[in-house]
Amino acid sequence: MPKAFSIYHFLLLFLSILFIGVNGYFLFHGNYYFSLVPLAVSVVYFSFYKTKELLFFVILCTPFSLNLEQLSLGNVGFYLPTEPILFGLMILLSIRALLRGTYDKKLLNHPITLSVLFYLFWMGITVFTSSNPIVSVKFLIAKLWFVIPLFFYLIIVFRKKETMYRVVWLYLISLSVVVLITLVRHYTWGFDQKAAHWIMSPFYKDHTSYGAIVAFYIPLSIGLLYRKKNSAIIQYILILFLVILSVGLLYSYTRAAWVSLVAALGVWALFKLKIHVKYVVLLALFGGFVGYQYYTDISIALSKNKTDSSENISKHIESISNVSTDASNLERINRWNCAIRMFQERPVFGWGPGTYAFEYAPFQHSSEITVISTNFGNRGNAHSEYLGALSEMGVLGLCSFLVLLFFVFYKGSKLFIELEDKELKTLLLSVMLALVSYFVHGVLNNYLDTDKASVPVWTCFAIIVAIDIYHSKQPTSSSGIQ
Repeated sequence: MPKAFSIYHFLLLFLSILFIGVNGYFLFHGNYYFSLVPLAVSVVYFSFYKTKELLFFVILCTPFSLNLEQLSLGNVGFYLPTEPILFGLMILLSIRALLRGTYDKKLLNHPITLSVLFYLFWMGITVFTSSNPIVSVKFLIAKLWFVIPLFFYLIIVFRKKETMYRVVWLYLISLSVVVLITLVRHYTWGFDQKAAHWIMSPFYKDHTSYGAIVAFYIPLSIGLLYRKKNSAIIQYILILFLVILSVGLLYSYTRAAWVSLVAALGVWALFKLKIHVKYVVLLALFGGFVGYQYYTDISIALSKNKTDSSENISKHIESISNVSTDASNLERINRWNCAIRMFQERPVFGWGPGTYAFEYAPFQHSSEITVISTNFGNRGNAHSEYLGALSEMGVLGLCSFLVLLFFVFYKGSKLFIELEDKELKTLLLSVMLALVSYFVHGVLNNYLDTDKASVPVWTCFAIIVAIDIYHSKQPTSSSGIQ
């Protein structure tokens, strides 16, 4: 017998035979869950010995993750396989940090990190004052299983520049496959606008969340195109992905996603033209003043728009400003007004993280209820990242969220100006434009309670911090947008 065949090989062989026998017994009696044991063992092994690779696997799987609630396998909106793995990684990484007792002070003292900690701290405070503490505790834990692995841990992983690109690639590859599958299915329905609301199921719950993430990855895919390290094959693949995403966005019929991409294009123009931020602020203030002065005239003009959402792209775009007959727009306003009324009743602590869907129904006014209104919170939340935070965590909750976004874009913009490495400038700009698209979209919808949005958003936050701390003083590169 070969010496290499040790006691460990005998043990592995014995356990394998034992598993086959036991699993055969369970399968014979109609129980299939025991077949998942090897997968669970693999996840545990990778958690301890290949943590980074396991997290990369999660990112790759995110566009394909399935919601238990949508699959009628439970009443909990839990995504498989991503969220159970992220939950385990959260516990493991937290224990590791506590045992080691050290964490890079440069990371802890970074303004974005401090903003994240303040945001989580206030969320934790509002859990204790919540109208539904169980829901709020679950919401806080879910937030932590995104933030700890995808922000605090990934920043350290991003010490190697190449890993930042790898993470963008992983999600982009899977997303492009999902969009391609969706387009093929949509083609069989003649690209029908009504079918666009559900055709991406079960991977995305509706066309708005799907459109938001497709729009998010268009700037990132363009940024990857400008890497001079890319081979010709890689460039062709990226062009193919960009075409797939662009067509997918068009036929998502997601008006908010179209608007968000236009906003990202506008921000790109500001960077390209090197317009100072003070002029942008002045322009925004002037626009706000004009809007306030002519509010009545603008309202009358908008009320005259009777164009509803349509398969006709031009009419669909025109319906964006229809706040008189378009049910989707009117329902969004209904949800916003509910959030404001909830805030007025509990302005300091709010109703508790994650509670909007359970509490908003009594705040609906009969004059604002639409044909798609519901009292059960099963058709989205506040339809706004900002008003959702305001109603659930009060004024400080919204402030903590806005402070986080301020430092993300302030530090990102400042870093873009100071960076000498053109390749990193390109990556940083594409990351910021992706975030602009999401948080402009966030005025109209909110998805940061799902893995689909949280994985890319927190990853991009980590990229900005990592570039600032680890790579801003790196030698220059010749690639990038000129």
